[in-house]
Amino acid sequence: MGFIKAFAGALGGTLADQWKDFLTPPTNLAPTAALFPAVAQGQNAGRGANTKGSANIITNGSRFVVPEGYGLLTFQDGALTGFVAEPGGYLYTSDDQNSQSIFAGNGILSPLITTSWERFKFGGQPGSQQLGFYVNLKELPNNRFGTQSEIYWDDAYLGAQVGAITRGTYSLRIVDPILFVKQFVPLTYLGASAKVFDFSDLDNDAASQLFTEVVGSLAAAFSSYTNDPDKGNRITRIQSDSVGFAQSLAGAVEEGYQWTSYRGLSIVKVALAAIEYDEDTRALLSDVKKADALAGARGNSFLQQAAARGIQAAGENPGGAGGGANMAILGMGMNAAGGAMSGLQQPVAPVQQAPVQQAPAAPPTPAPAADDPVAKLTQFKSLLDQGLITQADYDAAKAKVLGF
Repeated sequence: MGFIKAFAGALGGTLADQWKDFLTPPTNLAPTAALFPAVAQGQNAGRGANTKGSANIITNGSRFVVPEGYGLLTFQDGALTGFVAEPGGYLYTSDDQNSQSIFAGNGILSPLITTSWERFKFGGQPGSQQLGFYVNLKELPNNRFGTQSEIYWDDAYLGAQVGAITRGTYSLRIVDPILFVKQFVPLTYLGASAKVFDFSDLDNDAASQLFTEVVGSLAAAFSSYTNDPDKGNRITRIQSDSVGFAQSLAGAVEEGYQWTSYRGLSIVKVALAAIEYDEDTRALLSDVKKADALAGARGNSFLQQAAARGIQAAGENPGGAGGGANMAILGMGMNAAGGAMSGLQQPVAPVQQAPVQQAPAAPPTPAPAADDPVAKLTQFKSLLDQGLITQADYDAAKAKVLGF
């Protein structure tokens, strides 16, 4: 009875497996799903008789539907046997005995009797395994990353080491599905009862490994971006340059972990949600912003205003205990204004050149002493004429210099 039952079971399974299959991607997939098994439809709206075929056997003549942006991988007994990257409908064919079908034109004797005998030797089940998997070739979004403590890198523009806590998301793409499957995807996602390989799945140890490697590459990526002359060496650009920073991060990941050359993966874009600098870096950035603000003509204007404020302070308090301090401020303002005025470009009226006549050289005029009241009043008068001080400021400074 055991022999008859086993044979009957083998023959019944063989007859059921003569039906052609119609295989498609599963429904309700997450956007981050990267690899998932093809699903045989069996029935559609209650119509169809292919409900008792053996699992993991694909009948000759079965059809695979490959949607836009996806690829199809087929396996025979654990080995990769085919790959399709173009969208469309495809017929499946195999030389394996278990895939033979009378509906595929393989005859009657071989598909039924020979296959039944082969299955009888395996207790009634197929002696082969045939699987189909879809691979997502689109950009896979929303892969999160973040650091719990500061990362540090050398910044060329700031000329110092910079530290920050950062977080954000990146998108990646499977650029070589064969490398991805052979080198990286665990067997859990490639077997007969395979699960969906999802990069956002917290229980996916392979995806968690990628997260750790991205975090480990952030410091090198920041350094690469801020020290690249083509990027202007400005850290402030990084949050608005998702593609440029992605290239820096992809380069750092490739150098450290060979994502593209060994796993068939590549980072496409990066969105930095936040960069929280440490205290020293914030102070340094504040100083750099001030220095940038005082560069060029804006710096000249600031120095002139400083000189005017010093003169005004001296004029408001010409005597008393604070007189010496005010005069010190006044002197500093005068020196700053002198330096600023030397850098200003004042309009000069054209001068008619006269013939040069040789004359005996005059002895050099000695520079005025530092406490020469005439020299000081001349400087004050120049500031008054330029509108940098008021008449009242000039009169107060004059009274102070002359000791009135």
